[in-house]
Amino acid sequence: MDPFNQALKKNSLHSRRDMEQALLALIAPVYQVMKEQKTPGRFHLADSGAVYDRSRQDIEGFLRTLWGVGPLCATKEKAAEFNEYFAAANEGILAGCNPNSPYYWGQLEDYDQLFVEMGALATYLLLTKDHFWDTLSVLEKEQLHSWMMQINIHKIPNTNWLFFRILVNTFCQQAGLLFPHEQLQADLAAIETYYLAEGWYFDGYENQIDYYIPFALQYYPLLFSVLTPNQSSPTVSNYRKRGAIFAKHFKNWFTNQGAALPFGRSQTYRFAQSAYFAAAAFAHIEFTDFSLAEAKYLLLANMRHWFAQPIFTEEGFLSIGYHYPNLVMAEGYNAPGSPYWALKNFIILALPEADPFWQIEAIQPTFDAKTRNPYSRMLLVHSETGNELQAFTCGQHSHEHAHGESKYEKFVYSATFGFSVAKGSVLPKQGAFDNTLAISETTTHYRTVFGYEDYQICDEYTYGRWQPWEDCQIDSFIIPCYPWHLRLHIVETKRKVNLLAGSFSAPDYGESLIESIDEIRYRSKVGTIGIKIFTPADKLELTRPEPNTNLLFEKTVLPQAAYKLAPGRHVILLACLGQGGNAANSPQLLNARLEGSQLMWQMGQQDYRLSLSQLATNN
Repeated sequence: MDPFNQALKKNSLHSRRDMEQALLALIAPVYQVMKEQKTPGRFHLADSGAVYDRSRQDIEGFLRTLWGVGPLCATKEKAAEFNEYFAAANEGILAGCNPNSPYYWGQLEDYDQLFVEMGALATYLLLTKDHFWDTLSVLEKEQLHSWMMQINIHKIPNTNWLFFRILVNTFCQQAGLLFPHEQLQADLAAIETYYLAEGWYFDGYENQIDYYIPFALQYYPLLFSVLTPNQSSPTVSNYRKRGAIFAKHFKNWFTNQGAALPFGRSQTYRFAQSAYFAAAAFAHIEFTDFSLAEAKYLLLANMRHWFAQPIFTEEGFLSIGYHYPNLVMAEGYNAPGSPYWALKNFIILALPEADPFWQIEAIQPTFDAKTRNPYSRMLLVHSETGNELQAFTCGQHSHEHAHGESKYEKFVYSATFGFSVAKGSVLPKQGAFDNTLAISETTTHYRTVFGYEDYQICDEYTYGRWQPWEDCQIDSFIIPCYPWHLRLHIVETKRKVNLLAGSFSAPDYGESLIESIDEIRYRSKVGTIGIKIFTPADKLELTRPEPNTNLLFEKTVLPQAAYKLAPGRHVILLACLGQGGNAANSPQLLNARLEGSQLMWQMGQQDYRLSLSQLATNN
């Protein structure tokens, strides 16, 4: 056993062989468990719960490894070389689909979790058809076909789940099996209704744009474009065109060191953040204003970044969490085997050694200093070095997943400082209110934005209007000026309220630089954070949220300003600092003020003026 998978941290990921070894490091521990437990087609890793039962949790973990084993064994020669895993995968599949086996995967229900895992199974069967499916007996084929066909007789969500049924039916089409052709066409038509523009989709919910776009609604169409027998279909052409243009926008979700933006749900899938680039390479996409060399850079740099983090258990299993094991931030569908969804990156192993992907030198992309993306409802800002990325977002909303208000509706998200989720609902330290505005009528039970009445993503700022109560309205303007950003809140309330304005969080092993009545700064090993207030606050302090609330750091420090407001109209202006890296000094932000609808400030020696059109209209 390699405790905490230390060897993987040393893998340079330069060659195809390196990628093979990385995959083996990830799957060897769980396949060893399956061998020891003598349970083909499932393994039990831990006892934390999920919304689906224990049996499905154990099956899920196995089936998700097929995202890696399928590409690894995509040729007869590679299947023979890695027969230990190929044979174990095949044994598990046959046992799982055999109703007479004690390890049968069972009869499924509407919205069953195992429909998700059929996407991995179908892709495995398509990649290994010649040397697995074609070698099976008539009975084995009938059993496998019968088990998968359950997806065509049950309800599934109208989201990216449709692609799991598309992939199953695509395999049936490729293998000459019976399947409902009209269902395949209906699902492809439904996916079309999710398309926005410039490569962007939404995943069934128009207000929720997250990593399910790159690692689902771009990934699966690119797989389909390669694996479908209908290569002349306009659908294939459309998928490839959308995949080609998406990269030039999506690249801005990364830093030049490979770290990606922590944002949204399913963050426990970790390096699946870069899976789109793997699928695009597999599909030999001809990018628009982007290149295969840049795709290779972001894919491999992101994976190196992740393998350097403490994301493994002592046994070498991928843990639930983000930069460290953490159940606090998890969704209800995050079971012990769920993180192996990240093995989707290994689709590139289906490319032979002579493929251009393995031959070219990776090239670091250039990032836009500031770019507005209306589809993801973000202003994306990179530091001059490219080491820090901040996304200013407004109008996103997730109504059914854990910590939706934290994962989608904070003012800004940072690759360096991450973001925090609440651990409790009583005290402010439990709420860990970084990069948001929290409001309460008392000194407990604060709430933050959960749904906007109105919002706009402008070229220079974001604007949002929300109402915590019917008689309380807050208009918030967030203006990036890296490494600072300005926050202007117009509060109109008929009740007394308390506000907490939190800056970025940083790890708690650092030092205080400034603590005065109008400014506080704190420097950590990852960067400097702080607040400067232009509207006097009742309290300005460094707070320490509950442990395990931030996705990146187990314990954090959070600069926070507190305000007590009487009924009436209030204008609150402050600036928050989030400077990534070890810069000795941060530029001073001075003399910010609001005159009518004009916001003016000075940073360093430069004067700035910005017209806030919504403020002019609302007044």
